[in-house]
Amino acid sequence: MKVESLGKPVGPTPLTEARLRPSSAPIANTGEQVQLSPLASALQKAEAALAETPSVDRARVEEIKQAIRDGHFKVDANRIADGLIAEVRQMFESTVGRG
Repeated sequence: MKVESLGKPVGPTPLTEARLRPSSAPIANTGEQVQLSPLASALQKAEAALAETPSVDRARVEEIKQAIRDGHFKVDANRIADGLIAEVRQMFESTVGRG
């Protein structure tokens, strides 16, 4: 499949850029209240929990390092292949579902 340029620039429009720029004017307190849905509140809590969770399990890393040093670490090629195939399927399904 050949993709050709239509000569149109791709990027944010001036209106979009204006909306994305933070305003230097202070926000006035109008006394209005905003109430989040239960789902939005749950998402905020989940995001906060994820932010506090370390991205690497250091204890597991040390356990694997020690197993490698001791010569006990075994690589299960079938498990790795199954995981890669599952990831590719998931990526494919998510891209096919969009368009």
